[in-house]
Amino acid sequence: MNNPLNVSIAPHIKDPVSTKKIMWAVILSLAPAGAAGVFIFGLNSLVVIAASIAAAMVTESLILAVRKKDTKAVYDGSAILTGILLAYNIPPGSPIWMPIAGSCFAIAIGKQVFGGLGHNIFNPALAGRAFLMISWPVYMTTWQAPRWKVDAITQATPLALYKHGDFETLRRIPYMDLFLGNHAGCIGEVCAVALLLGAAFLFIKKYITWHVPFVYIITVAFTSWMFNGQKGLFTGDALFFVLSGGLILGAFFMATDYVTGPLSARGKIIFGFGCGILTFVIRRFSGYPEGVSYAILIMNALTPTIDRYTFPKWFGWRKT
Repeated sequence: MNNPLNVSIAPHIKDPVSTKKIMWAVILSLAPAGAAGVFIFGLNSLVVIAASIAAAMVTESLILAVRKKDTKAVYDGSAILTGILLAYNIPPGSPIWMPIAGSCFAIAIGKQVFGGLGHNIFNPALAGRAFLMISWPVYMTTWQAPRWKVDAITQATPLALYKHGDFETLRRIPYMDLFLGNHAGCIGEVCAVALLLGAAFLFIKKYITWHVPFVYIITVAFTSWMFNGQKGLFTGDALFFVLSGGLILGAFFMATDYVTGPLSARGKIIFGFGCGILTFVIRRFSGYPEGVSYAILIMNALTPTIDRYTFPKWFGWRKT
């Protein structure tokens, strides 16, 4: 034959989508939530976000330089994304040193100590948040009311009100306030509509799939409806528990992390279900009103085991 077929080694399917492109797309999808947080809580939220991003980039650059790696990798968007997600997970009135400390820990311990992007076991932003929560719990649980509520400097989050049994106050918080972010909470978690707009963008671009976020949210909704009612089984307010706290932010933007989540569709479903059960258990039975961050971190640790038993076998593979 004059033109024989030349078969090269895998991969044979190529895609123009790169890690850098995905990172910047996720950053873009988070912009509405950040803008909403600044609008709701004021300019200090913007200072917290900027400080968190700057600290993440500086820490990444320094460690890459020490490791004799290309420092231009700091512009791939991963450090910026970590800084944004960390800032979105802390209160808007936090002192400036808090996002700096959290981002330094997230990049240095949560990411680079494992070898950098693609090697980390835990979501770096959530590792940074857990570090801040353990180290300075008072700052991490001091909330700021929306800036137009001039009659209150501080305000409990809806989940904290539920945990403390203040149902009278909860009844005065309509669903629309939960949906639009007219309540206390972390910078990037309060405005559900802004987060859902960002999530829709990621779905349209096919950067995330339905498996983790939908299973996660449905699991939390069902268990909350079943067990969190004031009048017995199946009387809980599922919508309240979905819209309150960091569930939407966590389900769409952190539990879907490529590096720290399972690879197969079946594994993603198990991962989302596990996150949902753990979130419910922490919220319901611990002294802590929120549970999203710790639930995702625990499931991150179980990801290798999930992959081991759910990842499809290679064609022609036989057990020996």
